[in-house]
Amino acid sequence: MTHDPAPPGLPAARGGPIRVATIPHGDAYVDAVLPADAGRVGPAADVSPWLDVTHLDAHADEIDVLHLHAWDDAVAAVAGQCWAETARRLGLPFVVTVHRVPPRGRVARTAVEVRYEAHLEAILATAEVVLTLTPGAADEIADRYGRTAIVVAHPSVAMPDPDLGAERGLVGLRIGRPAAGVPEPYDLVRAALSGAVSGGGRLRVFAADERHVGRAVRDLAARGELELAIHPSHAWPAQLQQVHVAVLPEPPGSHSRDLEVCRDVGTLVVAPTCAWSAQQWSEVVPYATDASGWLDPLSLTGAVAAALTRPMPRPADRVWREEQRAAVQQVHSAVYRQVASDRADARMRA
Repeated sequence: MTHDPAPPGLPAARGGPIRVATIPHGDAYVDAVLPADAGRVGPAADVSPWLDVTHLDAHADEIDVLHLHAWDDAVAAVAGQCWAETARRLGLPFVVTVHRVPPRGRVARTAVEVRYEAHLEAILATAEVVLTLTPGAADEIADRYGRTAIVVAHPSVAMPDPDLGAERGLVGLRIGRPAAGVPEPYDLVRAALSGAVSGGGRLRVFAADERHVGRAVRDLAARGELELAIHPSHAWPAQLQQVHVAVLPEPPGSHSRDLEVCRDVGTLVVAPTCAWSAQQWSEVVPYATDASGWLDPLSLTGAVAAALTRPMPRPADRVWREEQRAAVQQVHSAVYRQVASDRADARMRA
């Protein structure tokens, strides 16, 4: 096992470093919220070993807190009812952050959606503490799952590049592999293109992999109606900084990391009504979608055109963003210490 930074020191209940197993081990959000008094217990891997019930059982004594971030369908495919029950049986202090709440009222659901909902229900029935990112998501969690969620802000995840500038009138749209509840890429491109042209601008379509770009979109690019840019995912913050407006095709019931990047670098956001984007930031122009992936193209066209009439926002104030991140980390530190202390007390009573 590897540790980052090195625990174990004193047990967490006595004021030493808190040994936290985070799932995933690390990404921009997980890194941003981890408090200084916590050390991640590894190893870092694409599929977390902590999702293996055998590994969890064998190494439970090496961690003080188990923290799962619920947004990934791939995680839901690995961790189900059995995994949550194992965490409960082991008495592990269990914290969950809900990044995506599946929409209610769906009649036709994919197998992926059914699996994610079952996963979320199981972990919410098990976790000692539930966190989420907006009041609307917290209300939904309370209404549907009977759990009170602590609302914490989404911290800064990007820094603006002082050598990059934004082009007024340039609209950016990233397309990727199909996702449940997200409209078809070509429908998004056609509506966003219409809005960009109506607003006197132009459209740049981004993709991390050319295989995600359909023939119809490539044809539009070949005719010069839009620009097609293939960039790796790690280049996305820089690409967002260079556009006036970013169209974010977020899944239903989700919080948006890309929106926070836009806030950090100073880019207007056009986002769907089925996500929690408007509660994350005020600089959002909504367009109409629903949980099935239906898109109102006129709504998206109008939202893009309207956004282009607005001035480009300034990048987020770095002092305020650092203060916000420190506050979020303080909440995580308090939660970790409380649940670890509760477990230590329970063991002493046993």
